[in-house]
Amino acid sequence: MRTLDTGTDELLCSVTDHVATITLNNPARRNAMSNQIGPALRRMLAETETDPDVRVLVLTGAGTAFCAGGDISSMGDRLAGGGEPDREAMIERLSEAQNAISLKLYEFPKPTIAALPGAAAGAGMSLALACDLRIAATSAALVPAFGMIGLSGDFGGSWYLSNLIGPGRAKEVYFTGRRILADEGLALGVFNHVVADEDLMQTTAVMAAKLAAGPPIALSYMKANHNHAMVSDLRSTLQVEADHMIRSMLTEDHKQAAIAFMNKQKPEFTGQ
Repeated sequence: MRTLDTGTDELLCSVTDHVATITLNNPARRNAMSNQIGPALRRMLAETETDPDVRVLVLTGAGTAFCAGGDISSMGDRLAGGGEPDREAMIERLSEAQNAISLKLYEFPKPTIAALPGAAAGAGMSLALACDLRIAATSAALVPAFGMIGLSGDFGGSWYLSNLIGPGRAKEVYFTGRRILADEGLALGVFNHVVADEDLMQTTAVMAAKLAAGPPIALSYMKANHNHAMVSDLRSTLQVEADHMIRSMLTEDHKQAAIAFMNKQKPEFTGQ
């Protein structure tokens, strides 16, 4: 295991067998996005994105919660920059944070897995939804939480949830603030797997290892294909798929995997 320096004990990051695990580590505050966690998470996403040893990213929370969202005690002051509130400056700071964390997760060029030991609330829900896959403990839940404190929502949750369960259901969840519990989340397709609380990290590790053993270049192109298809038409998607198909076809990974397939052997991918 290789431990990465995050600059704070409130965020942990390690790499084992090509899997980077980022843990929000402030269980006393249910891993809320504090002044320490937010900037550290930005740095770790940027660092692991370009780390050639990292093929899969797991995002989780310590204790019994995934992430409680923004830290209400400091959120306003942080966006105001410590001075008097300036609406345009606050919008710019929030947009920058959203792009550096939520959008970065969504566009991360490697498979991402959110492992939810408990509630993912507010912006924490958005972060879980920004990941490619979600593995939930039976005690996990998605909680919009914004309305109860008079806020409208951020970090892309409205887009992510609408695309996963449809705009009608997503609006109802946001408007009422109701929880999506584990069983409903599985039925709606929000959660890929729901497992016993004590099995969460082992199940996540098995999935992450399976993805890490796959072809890194092809998986990156697969993710790009699906992300493109979410916002484009069939003709454009076909063109993107053709481009990525040929690029992956010309890799050493494909050449060696084709030989292994013909010989009924298991391929080993190097990312070349």
